Amino acid sequence: MRLGIMQPYFFPYFGHFALIAAVDEWIVFDVTQYTPKTWMNRNRILHPKEGWQYVSVPLANGSISIRTHEAKLFDPAAAETALIGKLSAFRRQAPFHARVVDLIRHAYATRQDDTLCALNVSTLRTVCDYLGVPFSYRICSELNLTFPEQMGAGDWAPFICEALGATSYMNPAGGRALFDPSRFARIGVELSFAEVAEFAYEPKPYRYEPHLSILDVLLWNEPERIAKALRENLTLAAA
Repeated sequence: MRLGIMQPYFFPYFGHFALIAAVDEWIVFDVTQYTPKTWMNRNRILHPKEGWQYVSVPLANGSISIRTHEAKLFDPAAAETALIGKLSAFRRQAPFHARVVDLIRHAYATRQDDTLCALNVSTLRTVCDYLGVPFSYRICSELNLTFPEQMGAGDWAPFICEALGATSYMNPAGGRALFDPSRFARIGVELSFAEVAEFAYEPKPYRYEPHLSILDVLLWNEPERIAKALRENLTLAAA
């Protein structure tokens, strides 16, 4: 079983979904201290005039005093309306605008509760369903794992891999420095790193901006093209 482990991000960028498409099981990593103003409660889309703009999810209790799975949404209906409102600037030009609006509404409507984690899992599931990408996942806080008291940034993945019986673990290449390959080798887990090539497109009449939310990718590209690129733009390197 090839495992991927990432925090629950809000409509994350293309590379996040490329990683999901390449693993057998996804662990939603929601047990560490919550960090405000990260990709967990905001992302970026095109700005109709120039550059990009943030889209965000206001929280009722977003602070470093809570765990990620404890973060609660503040007025999710208003947040949904605000997000759709920002995308309305592209309704005439973006060929898939109506589909994306439906996708957002479905993600909000099918979340299991009013936690940020539930919303973000729903966004992942909804996008994967739309793209035809299998999404087998588990929520870390629901696994009843007993973690050691002192855990460094590079300790979580090998511990979870061993506890769940994974045979391999894939991480974005940007996190290579966090991990000791020998530690994975000792528990019989193959460690690899994923490089995801940029997926460029033409959001006419606007100027393309790289590394935006998957929402922006979905606005301008047919799902079959995106799904194909998820597979083709990812390359693996051994540790």
